[in-house]
Amino acid sequence: MDEHRDRFGGVEPICRVLTDHDCKIAPSTYYAHHKRHQTPSARTVRDAELKALITKAYEANYRVYGARKIWRLLNRQKVDVARCTVERLMRELGITGAVRGKKVITTIPDASADRAPDLVDRDFVAPAPNRCWVADFTHVATFAGVVYVAFIVDTFSRRIVGWSAATSKETRLVLDALEMALWQRERDQFPYRKGELIHHSDAGSQYTSFALAEHLDLAGIAASIGSVGDAYDCQSFRTGSRKDRVAPAEAV
Repeated sequence: MDEHRDRFGGVEPICRVLTDHDCKIAPSTYYAHHKRHQTPSARTVRDAELKALITKAYEANYRVYGARKIWRLLNRQKVDVARCTVERLMRELGITGAVRGKKVITTIPDASADRAPDLVDRDFVAPAPNRCWVADFTHVATFAGVVYVAFIVDTFSRRIVGWSAATSKETRLVLDALEMALWQRERDQFPYRKGELIHHSDAGSQYTSFALAEHLDLAGIAASIGSVGDAYDCQSFRTGSRKDRVAPAEAV
């Protein structure tokens, strides 16, 4: 429009021609766009300044810093900026930090193993202690390598009743967590009753193994396994309601 406005006698005639060709552009839209380019908003100016600082910090640190480290660096330099703003501007700049190592996968289903039914169905509200235990394990990066940590949570109080750590993710890892949970409940004088407790987990091969199934069967604990490759089990447990809880977590 800037190129042809003198030829057509202004912006309005050009807009009318474009409207006749099914390309509706109001003159006010052009003037608003033109004004933004002439006098950019305070946020645009601020973003431009921050982008320059972010790029400088990124280049000065061998292009390995991610949003968190750049955000902390800018704050040490007395640049008041939110971490989410740094993340947004880095996305706009198309730069990312270096990712160390390979992605560690913990849940690997065993297609040949028999799976227990889902007895919980994402309802993690327990009426009393030792009615529903949720089991899972994760990994922690250390200087010596990857360490796997298994844990068992009583959904009534959300207390970790058992845990174990190892450098391998074999079935022994989750068995040790279960044995610790049984021992600790007995020590705290809150022993479980056979036939009342459900052990719920994902479909990882460790939890569908014969060794764990046999251990649970001998202990009189019902095995329960959620849907395969579904993260909603953990999410539902973290955010689910506990309206039936009647005792403080530390009591159980």
